[in-house]
Formats: sequence, structure tokens, C-alpha cells
Amino acid sequence: MAYSTEKTYVHWIRRFVRFHGNRHPRDLGAPDVDRYLSWLAVNRGVSPGTQAIALNALVFLYHQCLEVELGKLDFRRPKPRRRVPQVLTHEEAMAILSLLSGPASLIMRLIYGSGLRVMECCRLRVKDVDFGMHELLIRDGKGNKDRRTLLPKSLVADLRGQVRRVRRLLIYDQSCGVGNVYMPYALFRKFPNAGRELVWQFVFPATAPAVDRATGELRRHHIHVSAVRRRLTLAVKESGISKRVTTHTFRHSFATRLLERGYDLRTIQELLGHSDVSTTEIYTHVLNRGGRGVVSPID
Repeated sequence: MAYSTEKTYVHWIRRFVRFHGNRHPRDLGAPDVDRYLSWLAVNRGVSPGTQAIALNALVFLYHQCLEVELGKLDFRRPKPRRRVPQVLTHEEAMAILSLLSGPASLIMRLIYGSGLRVMECCRLRVKDVDFGMHELLIRDGKGNKDRRTLLPKSLVADLRGQVRRVRRLLIYDQSCGVGNVYMPYALFRKFPNAGRELVWQFVFPATAPAVDRATGELRRHHIHVSAVRRRLTLAVKESGISKRVTTHTFRHSFATRLLERGYDLRTIQELLGHSDVSTTEIYTHVLNRGGRGVVSPID
């Protein structure tokens, strides 16, 4: 799984162990899992999504690590919450983007122009940018799904320039003895030399090489998500826009712009990588479309 998923699972497993007085999970079972998850919903007031993450972590712990079948779980679930996403007008989005520079600028423009998640953008590899077809291929997105989305024509020149910088950086790294780029799954065994090829390099590499925690090898990974978020936070403050803006706000704004232009929900669903169209339908509430669309009397 992704390293961020590992950290999240470990976090919730630790909280589960501490909740039960630091008892070993082998000494606990389904009733204890039920009690903890119900406590999260009733006493802590967590959202359904947060409880689901905790549940996934504990199920993974018992089934994959301890090889213990929990059986049927019966815990209290929090009330479902359907929140309308925060979106930016096109003018607000462009005002913020104009205040960004460097890799963060191109990353945020890709998120707004292609509907990517920020991690999907950071993990883009050179081979996943199809300049001929004007497409981006997203590998192992949320839910380990692949999909294609559009590559904005206005960003082609900047992306080509970014690939040229990656090529120069690769030559420099190889001259300094920096190891292969990280290869997913077992591809490093199947193609041991592929990690030194340009096509496998990250489009947005980190500023400096680092030691891989798993192998101890010195290699250059992709830019860290926190670096992009820090720069975006500064740009939002400088813009004076009084909305809570995150990297995901630009993904919401991408979907809203397409809906405004009359594209159907099915198309938008595929571009965003939603497994269920009901997730995409939330953007109709942003525009007050569908059967609920009304015009105010004062207008």
C-alpha cells in the first residue's frame, strides 16, 4: 500500500490499542473492535469517513497481520453527512494561481485544469504524460484504479519544459551516483535498470535525494505534498480571498466548471475517477441544478 496509507493504519491501530489499556490486539476481538468504533461515533463525534478509515485499519490488522477472522461486526455508525464542497470562481482560482511560482504553480494548474488529486499529480511519471493525445494517465489512483484525464493544451509547453528539467536532473544524479527512482510493486526485480530511464522519473522530483527507508538506497523521490500545500496557503493569504482553500478545492472547482459548461455527469465522473456517480452528483448542489434549481424572487 501507499506509505501514507501505512502511516494512517498505524495511527488508528495505536489508538485502538491505547483505548483498550495497551492490551495486545491478539487478546482482543470483535466485541472490542465494536466498542472502539462505537466510541468514536458516539463520544468523539467522528464523521462516517473517519470511522471507515479506522475500521479498514483494524480489519487489515486482524485479517492480514494477525490472521484472525473478526466475523460480523455490530457497531454504532455516525449519522451520514453530505457536505457541499467549497469551490472557487474562475476569477478567484486564476488570482491564486497567478501568485504561485515554481513546481507548485504547475502542479496547482494541473489540478485545476485536469481534476487531479494532489498526490496523483505529485506521483506523475514522465511516461504518464501523453503529449500526442493530450491525456494524462493516472496510475494507482484512489482505490488502486487507473484512469485517463485531459491534458490542458495551455500547459503543454510548461510540461515539456518540466520534462527537460527532469532529464537534466537525471543526468546530474547519475553522475553523482544517486540510485534508481522508486519502482512500484515488484517492477524493480522484473526491470532492474528501468529506474534509471527517463520515462520512469517523476515529473515533479524532490529538491534533494533522500535515503529510502525500505531499502537504505539514496534516491530522488517526488516532491512532497506538504511543500505544495505550504505554498498554496501563502498564495491564498496573499490573494485576500476569504474562503477555506485547499488543493482539493481546485479539484472541486474543475468539476464545477465542467458542469457549468454542460458536460454530463458520467463524463465528469470518469475524469475525476469516482467509483459511484452519486459522489459526482454533489456538484449539482453547488450549482443548484437538477429539480431543485430556483431563481430568487429578488433576482
